Amino acid sequence: MNADAFVAKWYAEKEQLLAAAWTPGTELAARITAMALSPMQAQQLRDVLDVLATDAMYTLLLGLDGSAALGGDQRHYTVLDEDGSVIADEGDLEAAAYAWFHEGRAAR
Repeated sequence: MNADAFVAKWYAEKEQLLAAAWTPGTELAARITAMALSPMQAQQLRDVLDVLATDAMYTLLLGLDGSAALGGDQRHYTVLDEDGSVIADEGDLEAAAYAWFHEGRAAR
């Protein structure tokens, strides 16, 4: 696995989390339904949750890469796969995360 494939999995996870917010039977969907939002408000909430999830995951990935601080501490972390192979060198996660979360790589 390389940095791009690793980030693609995080992007897919973000999409699944957002979908779960609107999936009947989930606690989040029940809470949203209880808010009795108008269609416009529901779309605004979707947009807000998307921005929140994007920012959180993008920051986490940049924090692992050493390009942003995590909990006030900024350092590069080595991410390894289960075989002990390095997934990304410093800077690789930042580039892949930008492509996926801000340039819309998934839409291509």
